[in-house]
Amino acid sequence: MNTKERYHRLISNLEARGFSFEEANQLRRIEMTLQRWSEKECGDSDNYKSWGIERDEETEKPFMVIHPHDSNNTRRYAIADREKGALRRLAKIMEKHPEYVSYHQGDPRGCALYIVAKSDLNGHDINSVYTRGLAVCD
Repeated sequence: MNTKERYHRLISNLEARGFSFEEANQLRRIEMTLQRWSEKECGDSDNYKSWGIERDEETEKPFMVIHPHDSNNTRRYAIADREKGALRRLAKIMEKHPEYVSYHQGDPRGCALYIVAKSDLNGHDINSVYTRGLAVCD
């Protein structure tokens, strides 16, 4: 299955659950934002430096932190909180669909967003059953 077919299947699955085409596209974009944010939180490196997103412990503001390998001259740059914005947009969409709950999975190795029917929870904690829902990634 190619990328275009996966995209169409995702949109169709969301529409079948009562989400509009616009909401389905927004959910997909929110998932991509959360996925990229999670990747940046885990960090990366090259031959000269390591970097990643860290939150200030007191203010919760995000910073891109760069650690050069050849010195102790760590640098911090304030960045826009794209995770918070994506989660705010997600909450707005989910308010219109009270029969569903969303789950943000922060491990960048998998899909970052799941939509789960409340009826599928069966009294279980969503942290252990979120995969019963629809993975909003293509």
